Amino acid sequence: MTNYKRQDIVLVDFGFSDESGSKKRPVLIISGDSYHQSRQEVIVMAITSNIKRVLFGDTKIEQWSSSGLLYPSLVTGIIRTIKDSMIIRKSGVLSPQDFRKVQMNLSKSVGC
Repeated sequence: MTNYKRQDIVLVDFGFSDESGSKKRPVLIISGDSYHQSRQEVIVMAITSNIKRVLFGDTKIEQWSSSGLLYPSLVTGIIRTIKDSMIIRKSGVLSPQDFRKVQMNLSKSVGC
């Protein structure tokens, strides 16, 4: 069971798809407590500071600084399940207003 919660922004060490290395990246936890109670993983959405290119499913973070991010950022439409052991540390919490926008875009992306 993980100690992290939905809306937490955490730092994760992601391996490159070609296995040539890895990079520490912030992600947003979107899975809830019920999911975390019986699993040792979390569902996350990637966060990027490349705010010039906004694709379908991406959400600009208005309150990025108070959320613990170092730069203006957006939550991408990229969803991934990771082991909670990949989490290095918590860096912040996404504001309720920004999280509602993420939920709306996620719903549009998956057709719910």
